[in-house]
Amino acid sequence: MPGVITYGRGIAALPRSLSPLRHRPFALLWSGAFTSNIGTWMETVAVGILVQTSTNKATWSGLVLAAGFAPNGLLGPIGGALADRVPRRLLLLTTTSVQTALAGTLAALAAFGKPAPGIVVLIVFLSGCANAIGFPAYQALLPDLVPVEDLAGAVALSSAQWNLGRVIGPALAGVVIAAGSYASAFTINTISFFAVIFVLLSLRLPPPEPEGHAPLLQSIRAGVRFGNDDPGLRVAFAVLGFAAFLAAPFIALVPAFGDKVFHDATTGTAALVTAQGIGAVVMGLALGPLHARLGNRRTLLGAATLLPFALVGYASAPSLWLGVLGIAFVGFLYLGVLSSCTTIAQLRTPTYIRGRVLSLLMALLGILYPIGTIAQGALGDGVGLRETTIGAAALFLVAVVALRMTARAWLARLDDETTSITDTPVPATETATGDAVTPA
Repeated sequence: MPGVITYGRGIAALPRSLSPLRHRPFALLWSGAFTSNIGTWMETVAVGILVQTSTNKATWSGLVLAAGFAPNGLLGPIGGALADRVPRRLLLLTTTSVQTALAGTLAALAAFGKPAPGIVVLIVFLSGCANAIGFPAYQALLPDLVPVEDLAGAVALSSAQWNLGRVIGPALAGVVIAAGSYASAFTINTISFFAVIFVLLSLRLPPPEPEGHAPLLQSIRAGVRFGNDDPGLRVAFAVLGFAAFLAAPFIALVPAFGDKVFHDATTGTAALVTAQGIGAVVMGLALGPLHARLGNRRTLLGAATLLPFALVGYASAPSLWLGVLGIAFVGFLYLGVLSSCTTIAQLRTPTYIRGRVLSLLMALLGILYPIGTIAQGALGDGVGLRETTIGAAALFLVAVVALRMTARAWLARLDDETTSITDTPVPATETATGDAVTPA
């Protein structure tokens, strides 16, 4: 694949699910991100428990998680446009450094007392802003690190390392918090960001492909038009949108489930988050072979159809440990949906506009996930968390069935062999669809 960076002869033959790790730059970035995500999940769990135990409200649990994701809806498209016009390594180094400083601030506040929930939400929000600007660059550089045949596996392994951090981080957080120190969890997260910084400093990446000097807003609109014009991308956006609004809020409500449903705020929350991570890791290892064997369409639709049933099983569990089993299946299938949508977007998008198109997926998550989370948190406080999750799962199933019945032509395009229309940048005076650009 043109533009892929290789170092030496690579690593010896690996199973297909791990084949992207043969490529040294991807393996380095994967390892650094994994180290950092252990710390991130320690902070995520610690923040969730801190806010839940301080307020005893599921609404606050939803709010603090929403604060981390909401910036994706507003700033994700800007980050995508920047990822297509400035060096992606520099962009990631800048945003990661900001996140490091914010994590250190939270650690300092916790060391001198218990920070107020509003301050915690503000810090999480600012860190989410940095992530929203930087993450499209991370996603967009993956095709520069592996050949196209390993791209689905690379996307899945990237999600798997995030969720493997979800397995280890909460367990460590549980130990640290049980010892009475939120500050230690936040300090470990601060230190872990340096693993990503050191790896980024060692990478050599191709420069952005020139696209002229269209205004930033016009550049974002070109990405929106490109996504809207491609049937396969429309399917990915639709499925991800439904999943973000109706299914994904189960993630933010885990601390509330641990506290109010299973009556174990600390150990229960850590066990549920860890189990979800285990399920996601298993899917991360299986997704590359599944895409190769079943194709994009059947993999995505299979995971999306089964996910609501797993959510019902989790929400109906009569005990914590049955809930742990249920959420493992939820994590398995949810990652299948999320990574399949991302893989489809990667495969169907050329280099020059990849950051902007991928940022649209972030924007959907950033807008719909917080709205769904806050709504389900409020409903959970009013009518019950179990009933709210079951109702959302039923609506998600209806949406998937409706999509399968009404968008068959779009769905058929998911298995197109073409990876993109072209890798040639659009001239500075035209959009991705050929429409004339009028400077703002």
